[in-house]
Amino acid sequence: MAVLRSALLALSRNRPLRRFCEQSSLGARLSSRFVAGLTISDALRVAESVNHQGMAVTLDSLGESVTSETEAHGAAEVYHSLLDLIAERNLDANISVKLTQMGLEQSPTLAESIARQLALHARSIGNFVRIDMEDSHLTQITLDIVRRLNARVETRGAIGIVIQAYLYRSQADIEQLLAEGIRIRLCKGAYNERANIAFPHKADVDANFVRLSHLLLESPVYHGIATHDDAMVAAAKDFAAAHGIAPSRYEFQMLYGVRRDLQRALVREGYKVRVYVPFGNAWYPYFMRRLAERPANLIFLARNFLRS
Repeated sequence: MAVLRSALLALSRNRPLRRFCEQSSLGARLSSRFVAGLTISDALRVAESVNHQGMAVTLDSLGESVTSETEAHGAAEVYHSLLDLIAERNLDANISVKLTQMGLEQSPTLAESIARQLALHARSIGNFVRIDMEDSHLTQITLDIVRRLNARVETRGAIGIVIQAYLYRSQADIEQLLAEGIRIRLCKGAYNERANIAFPHKADVDANFVRLSHLLLESPVYHGIATHDDAMVAAAKDFAAAHGIAPSRYEFQMLYGVRRDLQRALVREGYKVRVYVPFGNAWYPYFMRRLAERPANLIFLARNFLRS
């Protein structure tokens, strides 16, 4: 499985294969399991459906590593439109943003400025921006930008971050973020990292995920526990129950198209669930990382493709 995961992550960075897949009807069919569609309208339609099932939504306009300031501002405009439409339609939804999509690799100042404008917009309508985490060479700068924005009076509380449990540094990062009252989405991690900075074995990642989830659950700040793993969900539920932590103080977060059975079961049990709903033409890297996270998805896709 480790070899397959590494191969899929390597393919996620293959530009010729990406161009072929994103421009082909076959690629669109395969991606539809995990991607809501290509347009804002597609994303809003799915968000409304998920809300009707009793779950909140995070909307993500797919794309990363833009190559110009013009592209960065164009990507930001999509998010500003999303925020307005979320408010207009009274959706239970927020947005998730990658800083490389906001021009981080061209100019950290540009990315921070764009993120600030999005946070200001979100706060003005009572909403929230989650800054996504990318591979480890961007971890520190992403943390720095989020901490600076949260420290500003006008954007405090309107911005949060993602922390990846497979990194050795994550506990120290979480402790600092909690001290500053910053909302965290805890996930396992989806990039191919070196063994000197990340736990190489699943059992160690799982154990660290549980440890870090306990820190979040004990915090008075509202956080998200992002997992599709039954054991991780059970560990969070058991810890919360043992420590008198009400289900209203946190939420489970899951990806569109993954473990819908578990999503519905948690809602029936009275837990809060948020579904991460990605959309857009630049879906290929995201799609390949989802396969790498759970290679069994390859079998699922193959079966459904053969049936169609």
